[in-house]
Amino acid sequence: MKQFQAAATINASPEAVWSILTDASAYPSFDPYCDKIEGEIAPGQKIKAFSKLSPGRAFPVKVTEFEPGNRMVWAGGMPLGLFKGERTFSLSPGENGTVHFDMREVFSGPMLALIGKSLPDMTEAFQKFAEGLKAKAEAS
Repeated sequence: MKQFQAAATINASPEAVWSILTDASAYPSFDPYCDKIEGEIAPGQKIKAFSKLSPGRAFPVKVTEFEPGNRMVWAGGMPLGLFKGERTFSLSPGENGTVHFDMREVFSGPMLALIGKSLPDMTEAFQKFAEGLKAKAEAS
């Protein structure tokens, strides 16, 4: 298993943060590593994420969990679970009206040993995502 994670405490309502997380067109405005997200971020929907870490490449994922204001999961990978990536976005109440945001991506499957070596280090990208989300939500 290989994973990346980032978190932030955001001075905004869960609804405000959730509305940004579910607006596909908004991602490039706060995520410096995102070229675009195609599709609708909604339960059971398939979307394509385009990242500056792999220019021109689409990452197709499905929204497999969707709990408004709380949790969302995007999952994708190879058939038969040979390689799987699962990104989880979580919101939880913080102190004084803040929201704790957590994003984690876990890569797994029998092909991880081979494919994992070609995965870029996403530590900085995840941290910039969390910082960008925080800035956008707090500016709203």
